[in-house]
Amino acid sequence: MKFTYNWIKDYVDIRLPPEKLAEKLTMAGLEVISLESKEGDCIFEVEITSNRPDWLNILGIAREIAAITGAKLKIKDERPGMQSKSTQALKTEVEDKKDCPLYTARIIRDIKVGLSPDWLRKRLESIGCRSVNNVVDITNYFLFETGEPLHAFDWDKISPDKIIVRRGKAGEKLTTIDGALRSIDCNTLVIADSLKPLALAGIMGGKESEVTYNTKNILLEAAVFNPILIRRTRQAHSIQSESSYRFERGVDLEAVKMASQKAGMLITELCKGRQHCFKSVGLKKAQKRDVILNTLNVEKVLGISIKGSETKEILSGLGFKLKIGKRGLLKVGIPSFRQDVCLEEDLIEEVARIFGYEHIPVSLPKILPPITIRDNRSLVSNIKNILVGLGLNEAITYSLDGSKTLQDFNPGIVAIELLNPLSREQEALRTTLIPGLTHAVANNLNQKQDCIALFEISHVFLKKDSSPYEELKLGIALTGAKRMFFNNAAIKDELGLLNLKGIAEEIFKRLKVQGYEFINQGQGGRAGIYINKEKTGYMEMLGQELLDKFGIKNKNVFMLEISLDKLISYARTEKKYVSLPKYPVITRDISFILQEKNSVKEVIVALKEKGWPLLRSIKVVDYYKGKQIPEGCRGLTIECNYGSNERTLTEEEVYSVHSRICLELKEKFDAVMR
Repeated sequence: MKFTYNWIKDYVDIRLPPEKLAEKLTMAGLEVISLESKEGDCIFEVEITSNRPDWLNILGIAREIAAITGAKLKIKDERPGMQSKSTQALKTEVEDKKDCPLYTARIIRDIKVGLSPDWLRKRLESIGCRSVNNVVDITNYFLFETGEPLHAFDWDKISPDKIIVRRGKAGEKLTTIDGALRSIDCNTLVIADSLKPLALAGIMGGKESEVTYNTKNILLEAAVFNPILIRRTRQAHSIQSESSYRFERGVDLEAVKMASQKAGMLITELCKGRQHCFKSVGLKKAQKRDVILNTLNVEKVLGISIKGSETKEILSGLGFKLKIGKRGLLKVGIPSFRQDVCLEEDLIEEVARIFGYEHIPVSLPKILPPITIRDNRSLVSNIKNILVGLGLNEAITYSLDGSKTLQDFNPGIVAIELLNPLSREQEALRTTLIPGLTHAVANNLNQKQDCIALFEISHVFLKKDSSPYEELKLGIALTGAKRMFFNNAAIKDELGLLNLKGIAEEIFKRLKVQGYEFINQGQGGRAGIYINKEKTGYMEMLGQELLDKFGIKNKNVFMLEISLDKLISYARTEKKYVSLPKYPVITRDISFILQEKNSVKEVIVALKEKGWPLLRSIKVVDYYKGKQIPEGCRGLTIECNYGSNERTLTEEEVYSVHSRICLELKEKFDAVMR
């Protein structure tokens, strides 16, 4: 919305320059987005939020400025317009009071329609409103001044002297003042006479009944319409007007008769007309609303000390009616133009706005985070989230399996059998998750899935000293090839034991598990998983004999199983925050050929000891076996990151440590540099 500095000065004594006033309005929540000097005046453009329709007029902004600056507001308490005892000449009817809670109409006769005086024309044009004629300009003037949209009809074109506020009828049409022919339906609220619609209520008038230079008698309309109905009609007809903009957000019931009276008086003065009669249908007064404010809560919520007298002065300046109660309680009467105020917190916000947010000291709130004990359930949920994030899908398999199948996968472990099994395939409680996951892999392969990555977290059922017990375990199954895009080409990465190892290491890393290792346990690539020398699980590639029992052909299937009961006991849930390094890290890569008899883990541990303390981290970034690599060897590339907490390392320092690491690879592990 736009308003001018001189227009505001008609209602409040302003001593602040426009720039300072714009700053104060913005700090109070009425954001000034532009300020322009023009012809000895300043034009303000403000951004108004949808919950503050009281700012969509000059009087509302003047009231805000008076409260902010402490200046006196110059608004006369004028009485409603003339209430003619003779109303036979004006008949009004509202079919549904929900659509139109209040409708007023004023007849003014013998007017002379012409050009507006310079002061009126310039004031409207300064805020972007085009001058039409003196009658239309007066209705627009008071729309911007009071926030109540007005509309003038040519009374002689209304037949037979009756106004009806109703819903549209099927097949009705109306040509609006913009020249467009509009189709009307039952969801459109119209102003009509007994024969035809005259205007889209609250949005735009009709062409046939508009005021022209030949108009002699007018009907001046001021009303309150249902905001939801106006919005739907405006959207249906793709019309945007100053009137609909205000009706959609809600107009002040108390401003209706005031705007009608002021406009009627000015039309009588400028157009040399005479007021004939006035009719009002609907609500007489707005419903009174009160909110109780405890002045002690102002300090409690805002965190600053504000005197009770200052709180009262701020609220009174904003138009609230105050009644002092007991024990610091205020009974605050909410004016009809403040539809957004419903709670005590709303009043406290008003106090904070006018007091000034810039006067509230900046401080960090004291936060005492609640102490939460993370149970196994939350840790299991965390592990599931980790696995899903790594691209695995959760599987849920049966707790029952065949005794023979369980023996094949978990030899030497006696399963707990059912007394009355339904079938031989479901005669015992499972002792491992691997058979169920293998069956799930087979089903997915039958559905032509190329890459399968499944996990399951559930209980297995075991015996200890003839006593049954449950153990929570994690099972993972991988098979196939993962498709990736690299350098504009698609490549396939065959899933294997290294993928399982990487998944397990990521879980250990996220749970802050330390002291884990993977130990080779013979043929078939089976490796035990140990934490602090305690075996917690294993991973392996399933033999073809087991795969044949599930009908899996020409596929390698890799399985991992870990006891979560044991793993969770080693998890560390506490977190420590470490500041980011101040100095840059220098990275160097080493490519070499290593014999398979040498463990990569042993190499990394040895290199970390050799490069301490400047070697921050070391990791494998490439692993290769091919024609260029001799039999019984593999090609590795490791990334070494060097850094210091005290300074930026020089090239000489990095070179010295890096050379020692390369020498260690050659002498201790017989590595060949590539």
